[in-house]
Amino acid sequence: MAGDGPPVVLVHAGIADHRMWDAVTPALVERHTVVRYDLRGFGESAPPTGPFRETDDLRRLLDHLGHERVRLVGASWGGRVALDFRLTHPERVHSLAILSAPWPRYHWSADMIAYDEAETAALDAGDLDAAVRINLDMWLRGPSRGWDDVADGLTDQLRGPLRTSMMNQAVVGQHSQGPATGDIGAVSVPTLVGIGKLDVADFQDIARRYATEIPDATLVDFATAAHLIAMDAPTELGALLGPFLTR
Repeated sequence: MAGDGPPVVLVHAGIADHRMWDAVTPALVERHTVVRYDLRGFGESAPPTGPFRETDDLRRLLDHLGHERVRLVGASWGGRVALDFRLTHPERVHSLAILSAPWPRYHWSADMIAYDEAETAALDAGDLDAAVRINLDMWLRGPSRGWDDVADGLTDQLRGPLRTSMMNQAVVGQHSQGPATGDIGAVSVPTLVGIGKLDVADFQDIARRYATEIPDATLVDFATAAHLIAMDAPTELGALLGPFLTR
C-alpha cells in the first residue's frame, strides 16, 4: 500500500502478480492510496487449501485495511474479480476499470482452444517451462507482433510470476468457486473498459460486449498493447486512470 487519498485497488492478471502494476503505480500515488495484493496462489499468497471466493478475499482485505468504498482496477482475470466484487458488494465500489477481462462461458475461438490444449498438455507432462513459454507467447507477445516488438525486460519481469501461477493453477482451479452471477446491466458506477489492439481477437470482442452491456461504460483502445496493458502501455494507462479515478 502506498500514497495518500481515496483508495484504489489494483487486481492483477491470472498470469502475473501485484508487480505487474509497478510502472503504473507512480502515476496514481500522488492522489490516491494504492493497494496492490496477490490473489491466492499467486506471488506471495499461499495457494488455497479449501473452497474460496476471490471476492470474499477482497472484502476481507478491505475490511482489514478499513476501506469502506474503493475504486477498482483489474486486469484479465483480475478484471473479472473486480467486476464480480461490484456485483456482490455494489455499495463498496465507487468506480470500475476492467482491462482485457474474460467473459464467463464465452464461446472461444479455435486459436484459444488450441492454446488451452497446448498449455494443458505441457502441464500434464510436467513441463512447466513449456507451459510458461506458451503463456508468454500468447499473452505477452500476442498474435500480432514479434518478440522484437516487446519492450526489453518484460519477459524476465513476467516469467517468475507466471511460473508461480502455473505451479498453482490446478489447486486454485479446484477450490475457486468461480465468477459471481449477476446482471452486469445493473452496474451503475462509472466504468472504463480497456483493450489492447494487439490482443487476441476473442478479448477484443469481449471488451466491446462489456462496453455495450454496462450502462455507464467507456471503451478505450490501447494501440501498442497486447493482453497486459499495464505492462505494455503503463504511461498511457496511468494518464488515463488519473482523471478517471478522480471523477
